[in-house]
Amino acid sequence: MDRITVADIAKTFQLKPGQTVTVDGLRSNSITVLSGLDLSIRQGEFITLVGPSGSGKSVLLDIVAGLTDATAGTASIDGEAITGPDPRMAYVFQQYALFPWRTALENIEYALEVRGVGRAERRARARHFLSLFGLHGFEDRYPSQLSGGMQQRVAIARALSVEPEVLLMDEPFAALDAQTRDILQSELLRIWERLRTTVIFVTHSIDEAVYLADRVVAITARPGRVKEIIDVDLPRPRAEGLRNSPEFAHLKGRVWNVLRDEVRAAQKDWALSSATH
Repeated sequence: MDRITVADIAKTFQLKPGQTVTVDGLRSNSITVLSGLDLSIRQGEFITLVGPSGSGKSVLLDIVAGLTDATAGTASIDGEAITGPDPRMAYVFQQYALFPWRTALENIEYALEVRGVGRAERRARARHFLSLFGLHGFEDRYPSQLSGGMQQRVAIARALSVEPEVLLMDEPFAALDAQTRDILQSELLRIWERLRTTVIFVTHSIDEAVYLADRVVAITARPGRVKEIIDVDLPRPRAEGLRNSPEFAHLKGRVWNVLRDEVRAAQKDWALSSATH
């Protein structure tokens, strides 16, 4: 069963008066970041989106989240058109987006509070999800007292505490060091194996995309559309040593072969834009 369906999505942004961008060698006051993009995501599936910078991956996530409207095409959840933020979905951003005046526990409770969950239940659920992410004993710490990795654990725990049917993640580990990122990837998969929430995860890292996903969706250079979908036929649960296997290396190489020309096209586009400004 398809949980999320995106059909012929396009998104064009109008620039401010006086601003222009170079598109196909021509100057324009608008920019199309997505065009004719189709994608179906099954219930309980873990999907990663990879593509060059500026290919519209985060914009697509915002359209699915109901945070911005598509210029053309439709996005739906369980067959219903997405017309705005939907309580069945939760979003984890690259920046931790925690309230600095709230403790780790209170940050998670807030997501439940705005959904009308009673005080006793939201406290119990917040403690449960903190514990799932290995943060027992850090309930009363403020964000400034937590490392970057811990802050992102809190942010993901907050998103999952509302028990979403779909979890949208926009490069949530990009700001972390490599070691912390690897650990959090494994922790996320461990918890996902238990919950089986549908996940759409944006990343620039091919390694991360392959390690996490059931399918890797390769997006073209701007305007973004689906170039190819690569099935990740690696066993679950994913062992950390899997990254050293020939099968993992083969899949990474396959994804890069799909993306290589798109990255070059994007770089050429950036160079042309820079040269004309």
